[in-house]
Amino acid sequence: MGSEIDNKSATDASYIDESVSFSHVTAVATGWTLDFMFVSLCRHFKEGKHDKFNETLSTFEAIYQCSSLKGRLHNEKAMICAFLSRVVHGKQLDVLFEEDSCVMPLMSAAKIWSKLEDTVADESLFKNITILLIVQSVAVCMEKGQRSSASSALKWFENNHGFPQNLGVKLSTIVTKKETYHPFLMSFTFSRLLETVRSYLDAYLEKNPSDYLLKAATKTVQSSQNREGLEDTVTRDNALSETANELTLHRKKKKKAAGLRTKRKLLSTKITDVWKPDSCKKPLVSLRRMSKSELSQMISEKSMVSFEKSVVCFEKSMDSENKDKTKKRKPPQKWTPQLDKYLMDGVKCHGQGKWSRILLDYDFEGRSGTMLKDRWRVLLRAHKVC
Repeated sequence: MGSEIDNKSATDASYIDESVSFSHVTAVATGWTLDFMFVSLCRHFKEGKHDKFNETLSTFEAIYQCSSLKGRLHNEKAMICAFLSRVVHGKQLDVLFEEDSCVMPLMSAAKIWSKLEDTVADESLFKNITILLIVQSVAVCMEKGQRSSASSALKWFENNHGFPQNLGVKLSTIVTKKETYHPFLMSFTFSRLLETVRSYLDAYLEKNPSDYLLKAATKTVQSSQNREGLEDTVTRDNALSETANELTLHRKKKKKAAGLRTKRKLLSTKITDVWKPDSCKKPLVSLRRMSKSELSQMISEKSMVSFEKSVVCFEKSMDSENKDKTKKRKPPQKWTPQLDKYLMDGVKCHGQGKWSRILLDYDFEGRSGTMLKDRWRVLLRAHKVC
């Protein structure tokens, strides 16, 4: 099958070579490619994608150098691309397109625009773009703070490019007074220039359509997307059918497993006695009418029960306190003759009343200074010390 296709393509190629000059075919194909690049440049300019515009412009220049391209429209499109590139770099005063370093991008754009007058159907559109180019050539210099460049731009327009005298006087006055944000400059802004150029491109492409290769490529992409969509739907349907088969098999296995189970249950599902905490018990409400005597007796019984409970609780608490007190009390310790001797020696050494110092010198078995003082009084009353 592959060999048949190769033979067919070879025969087609030989047929083309014999019937039509290959140089003519090359010229047509190159023209379509140039048209596609031109449409891409216009699209990037309108969308404000300046990086892509510069990349496509280099490709356009390389194709335009081909010797097979000889036509008015091709030269015209090359001029339009040169004009667009200068407008794109309009605010970059250091970019040069001319041999004269004083000629800035918008000044060079105005020079090319004067040669494109035949491509503009609307005369008012041509005049508007001309005025916008002149005004912006001065306004950009004023924004950058280069007043001398703005005045030199005006002189260049006077010498090389005719423009209305009133416009020249107005702009020279603005430059002299250094009015960077003059209302006249604000009415002819750079964004307005871009918008006006976009409308010119729309009108030119409508008059000179250059989208043959673009349309052919679009059809190819759409057909490939449709093919991919069909393949996706087929694979999706296959996946759905596989999952459905898996589900049916799973259900059958479940049914077989259920048939093998015994129906006897070891424990009954009915629970006769269920434990419930006291919090779950609902209060019992009596609907029988009671007499005053019964009610008073019930209240007195409840109050007595509550009183007895409180008495019992109080007795328990008192018992626990007494037990704690008895536990905390220590049995009184007897004073031995040795301890009395320690006390007498301490008083002789430090003097009476220095109980804390005496405690430091001798071991009184955990006694405090107050206990030493009390024992000394006992000894004084017994006349054992003087």
